[in-house]
Amino acid sequence: MKNTSLQNKIAVVTGGGRGIGRAIALELASAGAAVAVIARSQPELAEAVALIEKAGGRASAFFADVANPQAVQTTFQEIEQSLGPVDILVNNAATVQPLGPFWETSVENWWYGMELNIHGPLMCTHAVLPGMIARRCGHIINIASGAGTVSTTFFSSYVTSKTALIRWTECLALETREHGIACFSLEPGTVRTSMAEYALNSPEGRKWLPWFPRIFDQKIDVPPERAARLVLELASGRIDALSGRFLTIYEDLDALLQRSEEIKERNLYSLKLERLTESNAGLNTLKKAANLSQE
Repeated sequence: MKNTSLQNKIAVVTGGGRGIGRAIALELASAGAAVAVIARSQPELAEAVALIEKAGGRASAFFADVANPQAVQTTFQEIEQSLGPVDILVNNAATVQPLGPFWETSVENWWYGMELNIHGPLMCTHAVLPGMIARRCGHIINIASGAGTVSTTFFSSYVTSKTALIRWTECLALETREHGIACFSLEPGTVRTSMAEYALNSPEGRKWLPWFPRIFDQKIDVPPERAARLVLELASGRIDALSGRFLTIYEDLDALLQRSEEIKERNLYSLKLERLTESNAGLNTLKKAANLSQE
């Protein structure tokens, strides 16, 4: 039976011309959503939209760099004018560059990673949230990374931006929960995308990330469709009780839903800082306030 769980919904996917973003756009369209595909490559945009339409879905192409504030503003105005109010936003566009020691990279290149990976999602979300809040419904899904949960070397712009994306998602979920909005950050696994190919095959990638090819050699990479299926689950509203959580493609969502109250009480699937002791009075006060905000 055809999945129509997103019938009459309007979805936006940034970085939707290829890789994970394209798979997500195809999946959402297959469930009935009209999908606005945003990307920086006209040929890839055209190909993604053609694939969606060939499968019987609805899609429109929007050429834009989501790191550009004016482009974001104009693009989302065009989306609402042509398709209607946005119900689902998937912030997927990202870059892993620059690679190398921080002091050997230009500050401008390092900061562009932040502009695309965190400022882009902020601007896109800011464009759609007022309408979602007015309608008291909406889903924000941020494609993060397990790299945002660990300290590692030689791609600090990417790691820092993904950490920020995860924490911001947690805050956004708390701020919007009374308005009918659900927000999630998602770890899609390691997928052979153009970004992964750069890390694998560029001189910088081979020099600074020599461990990365082992993921593919050991065949523990995953297809982009796994992330796409998880995004569809999150966009359907079935998982809204877990709003704010950082989820991966490996989760048993039904098991998590059964323990959703425990997850909230223990603040699981979130970023945490662990200490030997909790002697900081100011920090304890802040933690108490945070706990109250989640009740």
